Amino acid sequence: MPEGDTVYRAAGRLRNALVGQVFTRTDFRVPALATVDLSGRSVSGVRSRGKHLLIDVDGEHGIVSIHSHLGMDGAWDVYGVGARWRRPGFKARIVLDTNVSQCVGFELPVLELLTDADTALSYLGPDLLGPDWDAAQAVTLIAARPDALIGSALLDQRLMAGVGNVYRSEICFLRGVLPTRPVSEVEISPLVDLSRKLLYANRNRVERVTTGNTRRGQQLWVYGRRAQPCRRCGTPITRDTLGENGMERVVYFCPRCQT
Repeated sequence: MPEGDTVYRAAGRLRNALVGQVFTRTDFRVPALATVDLSGRSVSGVRSRGKHLLIDVDGEHGIVSIHSHLGMDGAWDVYGVGARWRRPGFKARIVLDTNVSQCVGFELPVLELLTDADTALSYLGPDLLGPDWDAAQAVTLIAARPDALIGSALLDQRLMAGVGNVYRSEICFLRGVLPTRPVSEVEISPLVDLSRKLLYANRNRVERVTTGNTRRGQQLWVYGRRAQPCRRCGTPITRDTLGENGMERVVYFCPRCQT
């Protein structure tokens, strides 16, 4: 499931393939951008911002950014020129060609052009993997919502950008906190520090690991382990849903280790 670390890695791959290159062809396969042609323009940068990915392209009147969000199933692949795609072609939403590579975005729920990306994404909280990460600001923003459930606050990208559903469950387990606890009853600073530590440790890993064990099936403490024994106490892991404003997402926890 794409989270901040997934987008960070995708940005790194695209950066290596695109920065300094000139588009020989661009194919936007979404109705709103179907007539856009950025061929002949050069790429000046690729960056991630939480779960958002930006490809900065030199334009006639300044930088224009190709903004994408991976959602639940999106992905960016990099191929050599003429190489066969690893995913079905009908799932492609954008194809970017240069003389040395082809970059394809698949199943992207958000794909748009932004003329001022920094302003458009200014609502996001501190980026856990950003060069300007500010733990104190994240703590302040989360603490300002004392009545929110901590499991909901962790997913609120306006408070801290990068945590998704997997990390939410893992962070709460490691801190021994039920995701249904209100923010006012949680030590926020250690939780924020742990969030940064986990995402940073996984920023270059193909498979996410929170247990320290890289063996398949052993990487996570609770996420995706419904009814399986807790790795600490043996109690069956519980799966539930949690959300606000009608946005319910699954959450996993140990009813004994977390209070």
